[in-house]
Amino acid sequence: MITLHTVSTMTGSMAWLTMLAAALVSSTVAQAAPANPENSPLPPSPAGVTIQAGIAYLDPGRTDLLDLYLPSGRAPGAVSPGIVLIHGGGWTGGARNDAREFEIATTMAKAGFVCASISYRLTAHDRWPTNVYDCKNAVRFLRANAAKYGVDSSHIGVIGGSAGGHLALMVGYTFNVPALEPPTPYPGVSDRVQAVVDMYGISDVRTRKAIAKDGTPGEIKPDSHPDVFGDRQTITDDDLSLASPTAHIAADDPPTLILHGTHDMLVDRDQSITLDKLLTAQNVPHKLILVPGVGHTFTLETWNRKPLPFDLRPVVVDFINQYLRK
Repeated sequence: MITLHTVSTMTGSMAWLTMLAAALVSSTVAQAAPANPENSPLPPSPAGVTIQAGIAYLDPGRTDLLDLYLPSGRAPGAVSPGIVLIHGGGWTGGARNDAREFEIATTMAKAGFVCASISYRLTAHDRWPTNVYDCKNAVRFLRANAAKYGVDSSHIGVIGGSAGGHLALMVGYTFNVPALEPPTPYPGVSDRVQAVVDMYGISDVRTRKAIAKDGTPGEIKPDSHPDVFGDRQTITDDDLSLASPTAHIAADDPPTLILHGTHDMLVDRDQSITLDKLLTAQNVPHKLILVPGVGHTFTLETWNRKPLPFDLRPVVVDFINQYLRK
């Protein structure tokens, strides 16, 4: 473990009142229907990055899309390792173009990776295990379209924060679990990844703990099942085990980088400390970094609008380079 510190013309009063009423109704409707954040425009691409937004990658009819961040100026025929980026939001919200995701995706593209920032199933109905299927299908999308986008199909990693961290771990550790195998739309295409970066994700949904004001984990909270399951009425012990990355750890799991703040008040840091111990027991290459004084939802550079004690961008890039470069 490493700790680093057009308007029509109308006349007369009745016409005027009609137009006023219509305007008020229009205003009310507009306020009642806020824009979908995932349809909002992305910031300008930084130098060295080309973005292709709104790409369909799931079954026909699915509206969850992905944005592709590619390194600019690659030589013809060049290929780059791929990265799937999974946003957070408690399995119920968040967006692929949130500020954290834009920062991570552009960082990875600048470093020479093809990064797919994805949307996935958030609706309460049919959330589980579709959310895992979607994330795995993003890996399969990169492999199935490797020639089109210049992806090294043998070297793909996954990154996620919070709920996205949990899903990233699920992708990494359940590539051989039949119950979590996406049936469509890429049958026969592997979703195995070669590296995982987990940012303060839940590693075991069965053992979430209460957290003291100083960030110290306490007792396990009873019946604190997260929203990963959506509106499922019955959740069995087998379901909880299936949804817990730690229940799937094996010696051939991909190398894993774990990032967690010592003062996280949402996901207790023991989730990551226990994950570290279990990976050690199986001799899985990994690194745990506890970021001192930092809480939940930090980016690679900031938390709570303040710089982190150290820049995590080179840490993440170096770790992924170690395992995704030929």
